[in-house]
Formats: sequence, structure tokens, C-alpha cells
Amino acid sequence: MPILRQLGGKLGTRGSTRRNLFGDIALLVFLLAQASDGVLTYVGVSLYGLHIEANPIIGWLMSWIGEGAALTTAKVAAGSFGIALHLSAVHRAVAVLAAFYLAVAVFPWVAILFFYR
Repeated sequence: MPILRQLGGKLGTRGSTRRNLFGDIALLVFLLAQASDGVLTYVGVSLYGLHIEANPIIGWLMSWIGEGAALTTAKVAAGSFGIALHLSAVHRAVAVLAAFYLAVAVFPWVAILFFYR
């Protein structure tokens, strides 16, 4: 704790306690992307089976503890890490991760579930 005391008790605020609108929006988009990915993954796995999941770690976890529990665990962990980045004032990283999840997880699931027959 000596380091934290030297910093004035502030963790990751970069000397400012002001709200950061960009950071707040980035976090909101990140959390919505995580939630959307979780719901769409659950629907996709329910309709098409575990083989449709592209992430082998999530696929393994779903086969081990079940789809709902695995997705809840993964999404709560991801959301927690996103919040930790936000609280550390690493807002650009949160924004990049949000865009990444939208591009490689949410949009493909939307394409598969709504346009694939």
C-alpha cells in the first residue's frame, strides 16, 4: 500500500477525478457487446450445437459446466476486466476491445442467426 499512498490514494486516474465521457461510452459499448455476444452465442449453440462456437476455450467450458454457466462465467469475467481497464483510465483500450468484439463476435452471430439458412 505504500505506492498507493504515494499516489494520493488514486488508482489509475492519471491525476484527475473528472468523468470521461469517451471512457463511459466506450465502457457502455463494451458491456453491451459482451452481453449481446453472450445472448447470441447461447441462441446459436442452442440452435446449432456446440460445434458452432469458434472459441475452443468457451466450447470446452460449455461442454464441462453447461452453456449458460459457461457463458455467464466468461461474460462476467470479460465485463469485470473491461471495468478494471475503465477504472484504470485506459479508455482507448476499452474502445478498441468493444469494436473488436462487435466485429468478430456480435456481427458474425447476427449474420449466422438472421441470414444463414
